Amino acid sequence: MRTVLLHCCCAPCSLSCIDPLRAEGIEPSAFWYNPNIHPWKEYQARRDCLLQYAPTIGMEVRVREDYGLREFVRHVAGDVGGRCTYCYERRIEETAKYAAEHGFPAFTTTLLASLYQDHEGIARAAERCAGRYGVEFLYRDFRPNFRAGNQRARELGFYMQKYCGCVFSEQDRYQKQIDRDKAKFAET
Repeated sequence: MRTVLLHCCCAPCSLSCIDPLRAEGIEPSAFWYNPNIHPWKEYQARRDCLLQYAPTIGMEVRVREDYGLREFVRHVAGDVGGRCTYCYERRIEETAKYAAEHGFPAFTTTLLASLYQDHEGIARAAERCAGRYGVEFLYRDFRPNFRAGNQRARELGFYMQKYCGCVFSEQDRYQKQIDRDKAKFAET
């Protein structure tokens, strides 16, 4: 059976990827590396959900522990609007590097499952990093499995995040409420 290092942003998104890979005869080993996720409790909840789930399906998880708040903010502070590019590239590069250093012939990512991410940008970053580290980028469009994967995650009682991961995406999620509150309290 062929193996692949599967970068996992969270357990719910992994459900969109694991079964399709296994159906192809590819065994994923999960790789947790997400220094973009903040605050700490969010990071911890996503990591721990994956760590609790993986053994129930016989999937190995490798953790590159890095709660990287300061580094992440330092890199994106000058261009908050372009933060996603840095975020994808950082996580994908670390995955490709880890794959090369630990004997994985290929890698892929659960980021390719999301309907809300820059799919093409993620694939381009992965191709660049694959070439840089001499490993294969196993491209798959996991998006058709996204809704079913999330439904299965709910059925399994997984922690379901409400935003992409960084503090800026959390603000984006709540921006309408922030604007309403701002207007509400400006009147008083």
